[in-house]
Amino acid sequence: MAAEELGTLLAGLGYTIVCGGKGGIMEAVCRGARKKGGETIGILPGIDPGEANPWVSTVILTGMGSARNRIVALTGRAVVAVGGRYGTLSEIAFALDAGRPVCSMGGWTGIEGVVPVATPSQALEFVIERTGGPNAQH
Repeated sequence: MAAEELGTLLAGLGYTIVCGGKGGIMEAVCRGARKKGGETIGILPGIDPGEANPWVSTVILTGMGSARNRIVALTGRAVVAVGGRYGTLSEIAFALDAGRPVCSMGGWTGIEGVVPVATPSQALEFVIERTGGPNAQH
C-alpha cells in the first residue's frame, strides 16, 4: 500500500509522522514508519486512547472531535494528503491557510496550492524540498 511505503520512506530519513491516529490510511502510514523504527504521533478526536491504531507511538487525546484536524494540520511542517474524505479536506485547508506546503497522492488535485504527486517517492521529494529535511530548523 502506498501509505505504508510513504511512512517507511519518511521514517527512514528521520521524519516523525503526525496524523489523526486512527485506522485506514493513518494506520498504514504509521505501520510503515514504526516498522522502520520511526516515531508516530496520533492526535485523536476523542478521549479514549484505545481508539489509536496500534502503530501510534505517542497518543494525544483532544476530546475535540473533528476540530482536532486543525491541530493535526499545524503540527507538521508539510502535509501529504493520501486519499481521504472531508476530514482530510479540512486538514488541507488549514495547512494551506497557515502557509504549510501540501501535496496530494490520490485526490484533491483541483485545489489551488495542492501539488499532485503520483508515488510515495515523489511525496518524499516534495517534503524534503519544502522542509529542508527532517532536521532543518524552522
